[in-house]
Amino acid sequence: MNTEPNPRPEPVIRPIQESEWDRWIEVDEEAFGADFGPARRDRFKAVTEFERSLGAFDGDRLVGTAGGLSFTMTLPGGPRPVCGVTAVCVLPSHRRQGILSRLMRRQLTDLHEGGEPVALLYAAEAAIYGRFGYGRAADSLFFHIPRRGSEFAPHAPNDPGLRLRVVRPAEARADLEKVFEAVMPSRPGLYARGPAMWDAVLADDEEARRGRNSLRCVVAEDDAGPRGYALFRIKPSFTEHDVPDGEVQVDDLFGVDPAAYALLWRHVLDRDLCSRVFARNRPVDDPIIHLLAEPRALNAGWLDELWARVVDVGRAMPYRAYSAPVDVVIDVADPVCPWNAGRWRLSADTTGATCERTGDPADVELPVDVLGAAYLGGRALGAFLSAGVVREVRPGAVRALSAAMQWETRPWGGLIF
Repeated sequence: MNTEPNPRPEPVIRPIQESEWDRWIEVDEEAFGADFGPARRDRFKAVTEFERSLGAFDGDRLVGTAGGLSFTMTLPGGPRPVCGVTAVCVLPSHRRQGILSRLMRRQLTDLHEGGEPVALLYAAEAAIYGRFGYGRAADSLFFHIPRRGSEFAPHAPNDPGLRLRVVRPAEARADLEKVFEAVMPSRPGLYARGPAMWDAVLADDEEARRGRNSLRCVVAEDDAGPRGYALFRIKPSFTEHDVPDGEVQVDDLFGVDPAAYALLWRHVLDRDLCSRVFARNRPVDDPIIHLLAEPRALNAGWLDELWARVVDVGRAMPYRAYSAPVDVVIDVADPVCPWNAGRWRLSADTTGATCERTGDPADVELPVDVLGAAYLGGRALGAFLSAGVVREVRPGAVRALSAAMQWETRPWGGLIF
């Protein structure tokens, strides 16, 4: 007589129906320890693509999620369609049962069979996604800048034709969109913001404020139109001696030229009744680094930002541009996506690239997460070689590949999705 218990059925992974969305977002709330208010739920649902929103079902119970968003993102060389991965989680009751792995593998397989060749995400926990072939492709800085000591260096740009316009954010939306569309192609990682994403950027309900006051906007412009904008909130405070001690918290700041950029920073640094500025999630080559006379006043901190996954090596490598000629055979290790594993010849110059299977000996051996880390042009491969993560077979091959893949402007997404 067989007394072995019946094995528990594996959860079913499939796209959700719109009618299941409330259950889907409730899994996110539980897994992330969050409570989404009605306005935030509406904003989240507005960007949800149900056919790309996977659910893991344990019987009738939804226990895990993984979403995909169709973005146009600037890569080295110009904007391209990519997949933005979001809302990846598993209920605490179902952890360590392989559900996360099944969700991630299903998502990558779907992309391989008919989606974009590159996926990107923001990681809630940085240790997770390397297991699935994602590499840390972009970093960000945050600044705590005291008002005292924030003077600009003498070389800071100044344009007498520029002026500032303080305006309600919603009333300036067309100008903000125009500025962002002008800036987006100049930096890898920036992605197009559709109407629903702009609704989220400009949200000003209590949940969006998070204890701060209302969203504020200033536009830098001249007679020809807008040249930059800053979106920020103020967290008012006074010391025990009634001395103003407020904090300006910068949410979004872009300028189409150096003078507009400098003027916007000067505005947020000089706000009355505030003693400091906190700017989160700024690019690692933010020009403000070079504008302050005392750069130590930045009080900068460093964090990971975008993580990139090369879904299909053969499609992804010619998908972007290159800074220098290179001809190299790359041996890619990819245990999650076996269609990537093996040797590929990348032949590229500043006019285009090909990447094809080859039987030729490898010049460089690397794991696919390193390829993702270098993909947006912000990560030199030499450091991976020094760390023993990359193996160089042909002397000089890593330097040549790294020089070709790097991009002058550092990558940065600028807005968590």
